[in-house]
Amino acid sequence: MSITDWPEQERPREKLLSRGAASLSDAELLAIFLRTGTKGVTAVDLSRLLLNQFGSLNALMHANQAEFCEGHGLGNAKYAQLQAVLEMARRYLNENISSKSVLNNPEDTKKFLKSQLAHQKREVFGCLHLDTKHQVITFEELFFGTIDSANVHPREVVKSILKHNAAAVIFAHNHPSGNSEPSQSDIDITKQLIKALKLIDVRVLDHFVIGNNDAVSLASLGYI
Repeated sequence: MSITDWPEQERPREKLLSRGAASLSDAELLAIFLRTGTKGVTAVDLSRLLLNQFGSLNALMHANQAEFCEGHGLGNAKYAQLQAVLEMARRYLNENISSKSVLNNPEDTKKFLKSQLAHQKREVFGCLHLDTKHQVITFEELFFGTIDSANVHPREVVKSILKHNAAAVIFAHNHPSGNSEPSQSDIDITKQLIKALKLIDVRVLDHFVIGNNDAVSLASLGYI
């Protein structure tokens, strides 16, 4: 039975239009993206197969080209389409946080940082540069590590901040393991950076640790 033979309220596209995107399961959302299934397999059933193969929607969306194209019914065209969707989402979030103070928009700030770092296969340390009104100047990736570490040099952080004339910053880095809990080294480098930036009168507002599905704020844990 094809999806067009299903009751209208159970079809993913019609369900989205009547109830909103949040009402759909991961498989239903993916089915709308795929548009069609394969011979004898509906788009929803194909989506379920792919989610089972990759382990999660997040893993599928952040698979590299070779991994993605190994999926049943997928190929370069679908990979290009997905990358375009992800980049549009990143730009949308960037526009959202750039148009207002990050202090008044903490959830979008967190979503933006996750969009920049959650998919990285190695550890990346970045800095969100802010002006005196705490509006975004730019986000810059500063340090790149192995699968589980990155060497962060306060002197290079200071150089970046001076280059962008930032008045405040928010740091972020990912844990490729997927675990967003801050390590002792994360806490230690944050304290070092706070101390270094006080010398140039720049305030550290937060440091987010990005995992697969979450972003933990060191400020909320009392370390800033």
